[in-house]
Order: sequence, then C-alpha cells, then structure tokens
Amino acid sequence: MNFRTAAYIRLSREDGDKAESDSVMNQRRLLYEFIQRKEELELADTYIDDGWSGTNFKRPSFGQMIQDIEEGKIDCVIVKDLSRFGRDYLETGAYLERYFPKKNVRFISIIDGIDSEKKQYDLMMPIKNLLNEQYARDISKKVHAAMRTKQEAGQFIGAFASYGYQKSPKDKNQLVIDPYAAEIVRKIFDMYGEGYGKNSIARWLNEQKILCPSAYKRENGEHYQNGNQRKNTSCWTYSTIHKMLQNEIYVGNMVQGKKYQEVHKKQKVTKREDWVIVEKTQEAIIDPQTWERTQRLLQKKTRVTGKKEKKSLFAGFLKCKDCGRSMVKKGEGEKSRYYCGTYVRSGKEYCTAHIIPEALLKEVLGRDFKTIFPAVLEEWKRQKQEKIQNKTKKRETQKRRLQAEYEKVRYLKRELYEDFKAGILLKEEWMSYQETYRQKEKSLKQQLEAVTEEKESLDLEQESVFEKIWMKRAVLSEMIEEILITEGTIQIVYRFSPLITANESPLTVEEIQEQYMKEDRKKKMR
Repeated sequence: MNFRTAAYIRLSREDGDKAESDSVMNQRRLLYEFIQRKEELELADTYIDDGWSGTNFKRPSFGQMIQDIEEGKIDCVIVKDLSRFGRDYLETGAYLERYFPKKNVRFISIIDGIDSEKKQYDLMMPIKNLLNEQYARDISKKVHAAMRTKQEAGQFIGAFASYGYQKSPKDKNQLVIDPYAAEIVRKIFDMYGEGYGKNSIARWLNEQKILCPSAYKRENGEHYQNGNQRKNTSCWTYSTIHKMLQNEIYVGNMVQGKKYQEVHKKQKVTKREDWVIVEKTQEAIIDPQTWERTQRLLQKKTRVTGKKEKKSLFAGFLKCKDCGRSMVKKGEGEKSRYYCGTYVRSGKEYCTAHIIPEALLKEVLGRDFKTIFPAVLEEWKRQKQEKIQNKTKKRETQKRRLQAEYEKVRYLKRELYEDFKAGILLKEEWMSYQETYRQKEKSLKQQLEAVTEEKESLDLEQESVFEKIWMKRAVLSEMIEEILITEGTIQIVYRFSPLITANESPLTVEEIQEQYMKEDRKKKMR
C-alpha cells in the first residue's frame, strides 16, 4: 500500500535560534531523503510553518494539512521529531492517539523512532511530549529576557518591519527606510492634515490601486499573515490608517513590547508605561512638527460630514464661548453655517444659535493672517519651488534604484534555473525560490509604474494664495488653539505668541456680516 505523505516542517523563535540542523532547509532535506528510502511513501505535499510557535496548533500550514486529511488527500504525516509537530503535550497526544488513528493516518517521527504503522506508541511518548512542553516554557522565558534586552538597546526584534521601513541588509535588528512605502506614509499624514478622514484616505489609496501593508509585504516575498484581516480581503481600511497615524516609529523612535504572550495563553496588550520606547533609533519618515500636529488633530473631537468624508476645515477648533460646547456645521459650500452645539441638541432655552457662516470665518482669519504674516507669501513660493525640485530628484533616484533591483531579480531568476538544471537545487527548492522572486519582480514592476513624473507648479491663478496657504487643517492646528464664538464677537486664541493670544477681529460680527451679505448680493447680480 502506498501512503500519500505530508512532510510537516516547523521552526520558530522559541526554538532559541538553534543550530543549522533545525533550519527549514535541513528539515526538508531529512524528510525527503527518508521518503525516498521508503518505497511505500509517496510525497503528496510539504507544509511549512516558519516562525510559528509549537505551543499551540493554530498555524496556517498545519491547518491546511488537517483540511487535506479531512478531504482524504493525506494518509501519512512525517516530521523530524515530536517537538516539530508540537510542544503542547495534551494536544499533541490528542492528535497522535485519537485523531490520526480515527482518520487512518500513519504518523512518523524520524528522530524519535516513532512509526504508528509498525508499532503502537510506547509509554515514553507522553513523557517526551511533557518534556517538550517544559522545554518550550524554559526557552520562552530565556527568549523573552533576551528580547527585552535587545528592545531596551533600541534593536528591532520583530519578524516584519512596520510599513515604510525594512530590515537593513547589513543588520536585521536595524530599520532603514523603504523609499516607496515611506512616500505613501507621508501622503497619508499629509492628507489627514488637510482634513481628509481615515475612511476617505483608505478609499483614495484603494482607488489608486496602492497595495495595503499586508499585500505589499507579500508581494515583496515576505510570508506575512495578518490575523485581524478578513479572509479574501486585501485593502486599506480605517483601522490601518488609524494605527499608522499613531505609530511613533515614523518619527524615528523604536516602540516595542506592546504585546506579550506566555506559553498556552492568549496574547495580551501591555500598558503604555510597560512599552519599551527608545528615541532616534532610525531615520524618521515624518518630521517632529508634522507628528505633533497630527497628534493634536487626532485628539480633537470632530465628526465627518459630506459624502467625500472630508472633515470640516474648522472642526474641533470652534467653540461657543457662552456654554463651551463645540459648534456644529450645517450645509455645504456657500450655504455652510456653524451653530452652537447646545442650541442644536437642546434648543434655544439653553443657548442661542450663534450662527456663523464658514465664509465669514475665512474672512476674519484672512484679515488676521495677512496682517500678522506679510512675508509668508514669498516664503511659501520659495518653499513650494524647492519642494518640487527635491521631489523630482528623489523620484529620479528612486527610479534608478528600482530599475537596478528589478534587473537584479531577473538575473537571479535565471541563475536559479541554471542551478536547478545543474542539480544543485531540488525541484521543490527551485520552485519555492522561483515563486519568491516572481512576487518580488511583480512588486518592483508595479513600483516602477507608480513612480511617474508628476507635473507640479505654483498654479497661483486657479486658487487664491490665501486659500492655498492658510485654509488647511494642518496649518490651523499649528497656529490656533481655539476659536470662541459669541453673538457679538469672534475671538481667536493663537498658540504661538502671548502678544496675539485672544486676538479679536478688528470688526464686530455684525459689521463683517453686513459686508459679507453685500458681497454675496453682488455675486448673485453678476
């Protein structure tokens, strides 16, 4: 009788980064040689859980193997030793003594000399399983202690770098910027600063066909699995954007130890005071000013209005001076007005409406800004031109780098094939490496297509300079603490100078309102 055999391989950090003898490649070689020597064994498939703990059986490849057993595709399971199969002695025993016999599946552990087809499991097997579990607990404590030491030294110990970074080729404990992904991170922070909501940003990224972090990692050949991601989905989400905007790693600080897991227990989220934060361990993607501004905006209580889910320009800044409640926006475009939140929710018995047109607020701010910052326009022009030039240089550098990587991957694919033809690589090894390089080649090609020349200019005539420079939430966050509204005045509290703090508009609300209505009538007459 021929047995359709599953070769199962597992390796994880809990194994203490043991010698080369336990590497995936050497486990595979040992299993394949054993199968070749046994005429009745026929290799059906290889299942590899690289980087997965043996203390539980919730592993992707193990789950696939069990599914194939259920579907009648597998008659035999072979492992290097019992510890590769699992380190939980209760669950391991349940599989070997109940599940496999019930499904008529033969089990072979080469090093332990176990073969269920030849003889029953001996009395020592439960003890071996118990010892494997105790070994896992002991190793787990030592590994956690070693990891903590590395964390406190500012070394990166994660399996996968945060989106925007990659592990340094010279030192796996050091992060370096991934130019392509870093540009996407900067775009996300910029869009949020301009008032776009998290859902809106996610939707725009999906429309631009930009790969989400998990898909991007897989396209670059990383065996990444997101446990929180729904099956058959691979897109940007509100949650992804929300986490990125709060991830301190983008400002150059190494933040680790957010979660902790003990053997046989669920992963726990640790308190912030127990996190390990080491400053300035890698090059920052986001400058400190943008980071601080973003955190301020995240803390402001706002709500998204409109179909495009772009936050109101003044959301979180406007407050009723009488009752302290935030102002509420109603209407869109020229008809947009702000009302006291208490008045809207509870009625005129508790507070008055304090109606303020959005255009009127812009008028008030415009008068202040033009008086306070007369030299800003020229400086803005200079910075804009400099930004365009820098972007063009970066884009050309990025193109050359991606092109070089693309050609290198194509060359390595050809070399792999030559090694396979020469008998240096097994067919399974060649196919595995070939798929990794194919994904890498595809990812690089997409990145090359995405890095195109973008024509940028000052474009001062299409939009007023004032609107272009000042009317952005990111700018307001830098300059304004809050705007207080009463029935008679608009009071602007600035962040940067006590000389201008609580600056009141030179005109009363009634005077500006009258002027605003006159200009509105003139527009209608035209």
